[in-house]
Amino acid sequence: MASSSPPSKRRRTNQGKDDAGDTSSPPSSTLEQLSPVVVFAHGAGAPSSSDWMIRWKTMLGKALHAVEVVTFDYPYMSGGKRRAPPKAEKLVEFHSVVVKEAVAKYPGHPLILAGKSMGSRVSCMVACKDDICASAIVCLGYPLKGINGAVRDDVLLQLTVPVMFVQGSKDALCPLEKLESTRKKMKSLTSLHVINGGDHSFKVAKKHLQTNGSTQDEAEDFAIQAITAFLSRSL
Repeated sequence: MASSSPPSKRRRTNQGKDDAGDTSSPPSSTLEQLSPVVVFAHGAGAPSSSDWMIRWKTMLGKALHAVEVVTFDYPYMSGGKRRAPPKAEKLVEFHSVVVKEAVAKYPGHPLILAGKSMGSRVSCMVACKDDICASAIVCLGYPLKGINGAVRDDVLLQLTVPVMFVQGSKDALCPLEKLESTRKKMKSLTSLHVINGGDHSFKVAKKHLQTNGSTQDEAEDFAIQAITAFLSRSL
C-alpha cells in the first residue's frame, strides 16, 4: 500500500439492490475527477494478452477515465504453456502484490478491482483482505457455480464494498436465479447487468443478434454504460 497504515476498509451496507440493466448516463465529470486505478485480472484459460482482455481493458479505461488499467498474468501462465490454474485461493497473494504496487504508484486514486471469470473471483478474495482498500469490484462473468455444481458464494457474502456483476444470460457457470439469490444475501451494494443471449465471455449468437436487430459491439457497450453508471453512484 502507499503507507504503512492503510485506511479502514470501506463498508457499504446493502439496503436494496440496484436495478438490473440500469444504463442511465452518469455525470460525465464524476469519474473524470476521481480517475480510478483499475487492476484487471484475467480468467482461467487466457492471459492478459488475449484479444478479449485487451478489448475490455481499453473499454474500461476509457469509460472509467482510469489513470491506468493494470493487467498482469498469474504465475501459472508463465512460459507460454497452457496449464490448468491452481485453486483460486492460491492466487490471492500474487494478486495482492500487484494491487499494492498499483496503489503505491497512484496514491489517492480510488482502487477498482476488476476480473474476468476466475479473475473476478480472486479479485473478490483480494478485496476481503484487511490490507487492501478497494472502492468497488467489477465482476465480468463471475463463476458462481463450481465444477461439482455447488454454489460458490462464500466470498461474495464476506464483501463489504460495492460489486457490479455483468453476466451473459446463457452462462452455465452462473445461473441468474442463483446469482439473484446470492445478491439478496450479500452485505454489499450490488448491481447486475445481463447481456441477453450472451455466454460466459458475453458472446451473443448471430441468430440472436439478428432477431433483436443489434450487434455484439452494442451489447458490450450497454454493459460498459451500466458499469459506469453504477460506479459513478457508488464511488
